[in-house]
Amino acid sequence: MKTRSQAHALVDQGHIRCNSRRVTRASHAVSVGDVLTLPIGDRIEIAEITCLPTRRGPPAEAQACYHLLDPRG
Repeated sequence: MKTRSQAHALVDQGHIRCNSRRVTRASHAVSVGDVLTLPIGDRIEIAEITCLPTRRGPPAEAQACYHLLDPRG
């Protein structure tokens, strides 16, 4: 998501999953190896967290902390 408020809204609507379980709090803790299921536009993205950032930085730094998985296996 481009903003934290957009991400918070998706959590409130019940659209985010972490390790196949619905995320019910925007403050849900994640760790390396967790798999997130996220609705992005008209598709579903599945991402595995590979590292945790040390700070809130630019999108490029955040994108380096996960990799997308193929939903078809």
